[in-house]
Amino acid sequence: MRRGALIPWTEVNTWSCKACGNCCIGYRVPLKMEEMVTVGSTYGPAVMEYGLGKAYLRNQPDGRCVFQRPLMGRWICTLQGTKPTACRLFPFRIHNKPVYKRGDNGAVTYRGQTYYLYLDPECQGIELGQPSERFRDLVVPEIVSMGMGLQVKQRYTTSKSIHWTPI
Repeated sequence: MRRGALIPWTEVNTWSCKACGNCCIGYRVPLKMEEMVTVGSTYGPAVMEYGLGKAYLRNQPDGRCVFQRPLMGRWICTLQGTKPTACRLFPFRIHNKPVYKRGDNGAVTYRGQTYYLYLDPECQGIELGQPSERFRDLVVPEIVSMGMGLQVKQRYTTSKSIHWTPI
């Protein structure tokens, strides 16, 4: 798999979350205002950090998100139900313009609008190849609709391995 370069969605056969937890190490997760209010009022201000006029989820000293916990050999997020948009979208990245100047095949049209969709190559759940029907017709539209703020419930873009219910 390519290191560093984002992968256009049309080069991906399928993707599924493996609950490996690597997505929650070393990333600064930005919070939208309503997410900051929800997380702050539920868990307190100590789970967030601030910088450049934004709020982020705090990372533990090892770089792992404060909300990640081990369970049965996998890593789970304890923010299920209130998971920030940036987390729900990972490993996908949605842009309004192509990332690569030479042009690329990341374009996707959704509700009459063209976006450019890529995947972070660090994700272990990516299988390269021609997009499968399920990936093209179910996963990609769900990601783009979430990115546009049109959908909250994840069906095809979350791990099926472990379902965490906070106590």
